[in-house]
Amino acid sequence: MDSVSAADPLIQASLLGEAVDNGPLPVFVADEDRRYVAVNRRACELVGYSREELLALRVDDLAENRPGSQQLLENGAAEGSIELRRKDGTLVTFAYRAGGAMVAGMPVFVSVGV
Repeated sequence: MDSVSAADPLIQASLLGEAVDNGPLPVFVADEDRRYVAVNRRACELVGYSREELLALRVDDLAENRPGSQQLLENGAAEGSIELRRKDGTLVTFAYRAGGAMVAGMPVFVSVGV
């Protein structure tokens, strides 16, 4: 009987998900309606919201300016920095790279801190 290999797609997906959730960079995933559908632990720490609170918000609830939004829509990718409004009302600069992706058959936009 063969043992399960780390190359197994389900194990890879699980390992990748855990690595991203516990990784050092903030990751925000939003749907086409600009609602957050996934965030990692570091993203929550950055803006001071719990995961549940953050998933109830939209990009427009946090982003003070979005100069890369049009570039993202036109080119499928963008990079730059924006000011995010934290839960306590303070602003924090978020330098990012963003791009479109398909996740579970759903088009999303993934922004990763750099």
